Amino acid sequence: MNLKLKRPIIFFDLETTGVDTSEDRIVEISMVKIGVDGSKQVKTRRINPEMHIPEAATAVHGITDDDVRDMPTFRQIARSLAQFIEGCDFGGFNSNRFDLPMLVEEFMRVGVDVDFRNRKFIDVQNIFHKKEQRTLVAAYRFYCDKELADAHSAEADTMATYEVLEAQIERYGDIGDTVESLAEFSTHGRTADFAGMIGYDSEGREIFTFGKYRGQRVEEVFRAEPSYYSWMMNGRFPQYTKKVITEIRLRTK
Repeated sequence: MNLKLKRPIIFFDLETTGVDTSEDRIVEISMVKIGVDGSKQVKTRRINPEMHIPEAATAVHGITDDDVRDMPTFRQIARSLAQFIEGCDFGGFNSNRFDLPMLVEEFMRVGVDVDFRNRKFIDVQNIFHKKEQRTLVAAYRFYCDKELADAHSAEADTMATYEVLEAQIERYGDIGDTVESLAEFSTHGRTADFAGMIGYDSEGREIFTFGKYRGQRVEEVFRAEPSYYSWMMNGRFPQYTKKVITEIRLRTK
């Protein structure tokens, strides 16, 4: 195994009802837990999202309402899932921008507290884009010399992502082979929330990365315009983002 681990790492992929982390839901989740000794545990599960799966989403992953009608809800599997990922770092393909924020939101919606703050996150897509600028199917062909059958199947995509990372470590000597070095290389920028709406300035203070206050410190905006905090809390923002701005708001007070 090329990847050097200090603790287990979870490679995961989600199929969902859409791409809005605050409104959409998971319909399939696949996780591959890689142990420090290289052992693998695979868990793949369909989930009833408790909402209609739009036809546009079905066209991507092939999962319909009928396919998940009798499946458990996320609330029903959340605690066992939290136990499975306890103490693990994470890896995925476009996971920092989508899969991770979506997973965090699902846990928060059902009230299961999972601490993601001390984990490392490797986004294999970011490594790939920095080096080659392609898609997962092309990455699998490029690095592993294989065709990706069942693309957009969560388990197939998850296993392919892990294999691609192994090949990337072997190919690129400058990205490192530890979770720490790979997480640093595959991260676009440090953010306070998983959706990337709250970033940091050069002094390590939280700033907005969107909207009319983009680049301004969050605490200063809330002092000058307290209603902006209320607007965000009542808006369609991810629950974790709301948690972060609430912590800043309380600190400011």
